[in-house]
Amino acid sequence: MDDLAHLLVEAKNVPLSAVPIFFDLSKETDAEKLSALFTTGAIRRLSDDYREAQLELFGVNNPSRVYTPDFKNEFNTYYEGLGDIVKHGMWVYFPWISTLTHILTRDDFFAVRTARNKNLITKEEQEKFYNASIGIAGLSVGSSVAFAIALQGGGGHLKLADMDHLALSNTNRVLAGTPDLGQLKVDVAARRIYEINPYAHIETFAEGIHKENIGAFFDGLDIIIDELDNLSVKYLIREEAKKHGIAVVMAADNGDNAVVDVERYDLDANTPFFQGRLGTVTYEELASLDKFGIGKTITKHIGPENVTVRMQESLLEMGKTIVSWPQLGGAALINGAAVAYCVRRILNGQSIEGNRALISLDERLIPEYQTDAEQLKRRNAAESFRKIFGL
Repeated sequence: MDDLAHLLVEAKNVPLSAVPIFFDLSKETDAEKLSALFTTGAIRRLSDDYREAQLELFGVNNPSRVYTPDFKNEFNTYYEGLGDIVKHGMWVYFPWISTLTHILTRDDFFAVRTARNKNLITKEEQEKFYNASIGIAGLSVGSSVAFAIALQGGGGHLKLADMDHLALSNTNRVLAGTPDLGQLKVDVAARRIYEINPYAHIETFAEGIHKENIGAFFDGLDIIIDELDNLSVKYLIREEAKKHGIAVVMAADNGDNAVVDVERYDLDANTPFFQGRLGTVTYEELASLDKFGIGKTITKHIGPENVTVRMQESLLEMGKTIVSWPQLGGAALINGAAVAYCVRRILNGQSIEGNRALISLDERLIPEYQTDAEQLKRRNAAESFRKIFGL
């Protein structure tokens, strides 16, 4: 048993990479390096669906031929002409899952991955979305944003910032599982994104964002997504966004619903921080808030009238019957989709709500939501909430 305990401790301390490794087997040096991985037993699984990927690519490049009787024969002739398939395309090793995968080269991979987006997203829109540098600060709701962007073929260059490690209570809303517990959230998110798009370029800021590194985080960004809890750092983000002339998009979960805020410093440098909802505040004031002051400020920003009754009731139980701010996975997914939509439109110079949008499943799907009784209940709850925080 002592030997097993020692082995468990040693295995726990082995660092886990969050970056894939590429091999071009038409190069002898890459072939030797890959052979060494097999020799050491690092590769436990091989995923090779390359013929199917080439079939899809052939269809993408020849859409008018896809539904003709000779399509398969034409493809077979094309595929046989590729030569040694082992030396074709790229091989990618994912250290964290001990898996080697055979994929298309970068441009072909992108063409097939985004083929089903057309023309819900046009070729030109897709390229702008992919080639942009997108920053995401905070990887609770932010992880859903990152995955939504990656799934839609955006964010070829991502910067991810979060100082926290994944805990079990996070897994009710973060797209991760028990094998990821204890891992840095930035690494967990990066690995998932690389599995979607191995060609992505991801920079991680495992120390989070602070005064000393915020300049480096913003360097080269085209847009910033703010999903942090720290109010003073939110202020710093807006200072930098104003300085760099880029938009800030932020979403907050609210029960089963979402509150999406947009601040267009790319269009108007005089846009007030937090759209003026907090009045005139400073970094120092926000940094000095106690827990009650933080709760009051967050409530003021969202607006008591916008906070669902169950959310209000839950917040009042913090430290009594519950331990933290309640959040749901479904709301995180809604926020992720909404923010990804905003980001794509902003990067393409398209019109978008320039202030706030409320996305309410309650309003759309609960039949009695607009009844007089339910409206009165919400008004009374909001008024009580205002009095508690002195708003």
